[in-house]
Amino acid sequence: MSHVSARRTGIALTEKQKIAWLRLIRSDNVGPSTFRDLINHFGTADTALMMLPELSRRGGSTRSVRIASEADAIRELEIAERFGACFVGIGEPDYPPALRQIDGAPPLLAMKGNLNCTAMPAVGVVGSRNASISGAKFAAMIARDVGRAGYAVISGLARGIDTAAHRASLDTGTIAAMAGGLDQPYPPENIGLLDEICSGKGLAISEMPFGWEARARDFPRRNRLIAGVSLGLVVVEAASRSGSLITSRLAADFGRLVFAVPGSPLDPRCHGTNGLLKNGAIVTTEARDVLEALAPISEIDLFTPVEAQEPPQEQDRPMAMPPSEREREQIVDSLGPTPVEVDDIIRHTGLPAAQVYLVLLELDIAGRLQRHAGGLVSISMLD
Repeated sequence: MSHVSARRTGIALTEKQKIAWLRLIRSDNVGPSTFRDLINHFGTADTALMMLPELSRRGGSTRSVRIASEADAIRELEIAERFGACFVGIGEPDYPPALRQIDGAPPLLAMKGNLNCTAMPAVGVVGSRNASISGAKFAAMIARDVGRAGYAVISGLARGIDTAAHRASLDTGTIAAMAGGLDQPYPPENIGLLDEICSGKGLAISEMPFGWEARARDFPRRNRLIAGVSLGLVVVEAASRSGSLITSRLAADFGRLVFAVPGSPLDPRCHGTNGLLKNGAIVTTEARDVLEALAPISEIDLFTPVEAQEPPQEQDRPMAMPPSEREREQIVDSLGPTPVEVDDIIRHTGLPAAQVYLVLLELDIAGRLQRHAGGLVSISMLD
C-alpha cells in the first residue's frame, strides 16, 4: 500500500524576509517561542529587530542586546548555498507539516537533500546507541516496512538503532535530524551515511547555525525535531535514562502515538521500553502494529493556518499600546520563580492580554523570563 504525499501549502518568504527571520532567530534571547510572539505582535521580523533594544531596556536589562547583523545572516545563507542546503521557514511549502503544529516549532530549518521527504507522513524510529544485534535488525525491519508503506523514517543519525533505521529506509526516504549544524555531523563515523542520505532520497534537517558543534544540551532540541516531525514514534531499545525516553515524552506531549518494542527484563537496554509499555505505549512486534494504528491519523489535514507567518508583502499593523509603568509593575509583580500560566497572569492583573504578552516579551528579550513546558512562565529575579 502506498501513501499519498501530503499536499503542500504555504507562502514562500522573500529573500529580504528570510534574511530578517535569520537575523531575528540568531539574536540574543530569541528562541522559537519568543520569535513567534515577536512576529505575532509586531507583524514583521524587520519591525521586531528594530524594537529589540527598547524591549530589552523596558524588560530591565542593563546590557545592550546582541542583534545578529544583516551581513551575518547573508553570510550564513551563502554558506548554506555553497553546502547545497537551504533554509525553509515555518509557513513555507517545504516545511514539515506535523512540525508546524507543535509549541515552539523552529521558525527556520536548514535542510539538505530531497525536500520531497517533508511531504510524506513520517514515523520516528529511535533507540539505544549500544544496540543489540536483534534490536538493530528489528529497527531495520520496521523502517523498511513503514518506508515501503509510504512513510518517511526520521531518526537522529546516532549509532545503533538510529543508524539501522536510516540505512533500511535509504531507498524510500529517511530524515536525519541533527543536533549541530548540517556541516557538523555527529558521530564522525556516520559522515558517510549522511552523504548517502543527502545525495539520495533522504534529507538532513537542523535548526542550529552552520559551524555549530553539537553539545550535550543540543540533543534534546534534536529530539524535539524527531518527535515533532513524526506522527508516531517507535522506541526499539532504551535504557531507563536515555535520550530515546526524552523523545518519547516529547512525542506524547505533542499528541503523537508512542510505540515500544518489548524486550528481556534482564537486558538494561530494554528497561526503558518495557517501562513505556507499562505506561500505555503501543506494543510493537511488527510493522503492522504501527501502520494500523497510524492509518486513521496519517491522512489528517496538517495544513491549518500557522502563526509566525509574514504576508507576501510587508504590511504595517496597529500595535497594542504599551502598558503604563504601574501596569508593567503589576504584571512583573505577579510573576515569581514558580511557573504559572499566562492566562492566570491575565486574570490576576485584569489587564488586556496584548499588554501582558508585551511585558512578557520585554522580560524575555532582557533575559529575565524563563519558559517551561506547557507554555508556563516564571521570572529570574534581578541580582
